[in-house]
Amino acid sequence: MAFCVQCGQMQNDGTRFCRFCGGQQPGDQLIARLRMEAESIRYQMQQMQAQQMQQMNYGQQQNQQRW
Repeated sequence: MAFCVQCGQMQNDGTRFCRFCGGQQPGDQLIARLRMEAESIRYQMQQMQAQQMQQMNYGQQQNQQRW
């Protein structure tokens, strides 16, 4: 199931116009592109989080060595 991008009502997949508000819905190509971009962003965020964890662990190790 999909949701209208304008009013938020549930729509059947592949619907071109919302049956509630009449708003035009994105096409399959746009949805596919947005999903790929979202996956790319999700991957980048995971990489950044992993780097931050490594930096935090390194900082903790440095603090422990000082004491």
